[in-house]
Amino acid sequence: MKAIPSFNELKKAVHNNSKEAPLRIALLGDSPTQLLAQAILGYFRLLGFNIELWEAGYNEIELQTGNPGSALYEFDADYVILFFSSETLLSKFYKTEMSQRKNFALSISESIQQIINKISLNSSAQIICYNYYELDDMVYGNYQAKTQNAFINQLRRLNVALCDIAENMPRLLIADVAGDYHRIGAEQAFAPNIYIQSGFVWSLDFMPLAAKRIVDIVKTQQGNFKKCLIIDLDDTIWGGTVGDDGWQNLQLGDLGIGKAYTEMQYWIKELKQRGVLICVCSKNDEDVAREVFLKHPDMILKPEDIAVFVANWNNKADNIRAIQDELQIGFDSMVFIDNSAFERNMVRSELSEVSVPELPEDPAAYLSYLRTLNLFETSGVTEEDIIRTRQYHEEFLRTESIKHYTDETSYLHSLNMKARIESFNTFNIPRIAQLTQRSNQFNLRTIRYTDTEIEAISQSEQHTGMAFSLSDKFGKYGLISVVILEKRESLIFIDTWLMSCRVLNRRVEHFVMNTIADAARKMGFEEIVAEYKPTAKNTLVSRLLAEMQFVHRGNFYHLNLKDFKTFDTAIIKE
Repeated sequence: MKAIPSFNELKKAVHNNSKEAPLRIALLGDSPTQLLAQAILGYFRLLGFNIELWEAGYNEIELQTGNPGSALYEFDADYVILFFSSETLLSKFYKTEMSQRKNFALSISESIQQIINKISLNSSAQIICYNYYELDDMVYGNYQAKTQNAFINQLRRLNVALCDIAENMPRLLIADVAGDYHRIGAEQAFAPNIYIQSGFVWSLDFMPLAAKRIVDIVKTQQGNFKKCLIIDLDDTIWGGTVGDDGWQNLQLGDLGIGKAYTEMQYWIKELKQRGVLICVCSKNDEDVAREVFLKHPDMILKPEDIAVFVANWNNKADNIRAIQDELQIGFDSMVFIDNSAFERNMVRSELSEVSVPELPEDPAAYLSYLRTLNLFETSGVTEEDIIRTRQYHEEFLRTESIKHYTDETSYLHSLNMKARIESFNTFNIPRIAQLTQRSNQFNLRTIRYTDTEIEAISQSEQHTGMAFSLSDKFGKYGLISVVILEKRESLIFIDTWLMSCRVLNRRVEHFVMNTIADAARKMGFEEIVAEYKPTAKNTLVSRLLAEMQFVHRGNFYHLNLKDFKTFDTAIIKE
């Protein structure tokens, strides 16, 4: 995994070209933003994104957001970035009467809320707002924690208020630049001479970090995020080699270097509880490796925390391929951590899409380094994310059960599969939106939707939304497919059809197609039209429409319902 690029590298990358469909990003700030714009644009283009970036004039936030006919809204951005600087905030604070300072954070948060409301009213863009980095004027010294008249006291309250606003507005996302500012310190993040001469509030060294915050958020919104952490064992999550030292003599617990490994395991456990899949890839005898999880009293990770456990003496790249095959997720959604430079380099050379952090030599620094990388950015967490590891255990049971059947049809009927079809509602909208953002492989058009947009579709007379959930005798898959149908004069158009890869080979696509056909007939239509938009990741569905009896004409696929033959499936509708 490459280190964060320098500002000069990003500046050069601004001129990189990409054939991808462009993303439109608007940047507005209350301080000069030219250098930040270069860093953001360069970072995206360095990663191969095709970006069109529109930059507002200096301190034009209210002007651009308040006028429905402004250049901002004419640009029709996919993402609007708001940058409110702490220096400008401090200037406003000093100009505020002492009697009003206790309400300063509330007043500023209300004005920001109004700006966000105006953007939401006039644009469908996702809104990303930088939070306030801590600028401490030290007027009150340590007493600032006890008085609301202190600037830093109000700034901290304002950041909490931004969190509250974002929690209640799905389209608003917070770029936590305050965390980076705190981590590297004001001496590196702020250049007084540049600020005095030009008004730029961040140093050139800090610009890439601020840009990365935006890139991380947008990548995740576009379906590019990490789902799986693959961990080595010996000298990675415990100290020592279990095959040589025995599980009793491994370094774990609260003493010495064992504390570093224990804290690493706590961090991994938190990721698992958030929905990240944890897998083991270790060169060990499996029984010996598993024994540590079962017997060592200081192990934080337990067998039930591991989605796939691979311990043998095979090539680690081959073992990661086996993990990928079992999980049915992309290599680019995997992170592999290993203390061995040899193993890291081997995996990088054979599986370039897998993220492989270059761990420090000192185990005490492993966790602090991994935290800085923000490897597991997310656009949201649902109840299904939290139980994901359990779902993969259930899938293992299904895989084992198929060994007892000689043909697929008998096996599928033995599962007792039941499907529930729901319209879009308050409960499932967040998960539906998340699925549109995360699904890449089984996705006809790869259209990303926000919670707000899904809610609008649910209320539209021109659209019909269907959310499919599946269960069988082993457990519940949860939400596994989303279909959005659009009424177009004499036909139905399939705006969205996506499906979780967890249910491949269950003939769920046949059940969904039957349901689409039934819905179209009930609405009085005789023709369904669909479109396949190829991407680098959705070749899996390149032949789906032909298999579903559609006929390819021009850029679209057509299905006359008079010719449609209902598919036979082993799925019962609840």
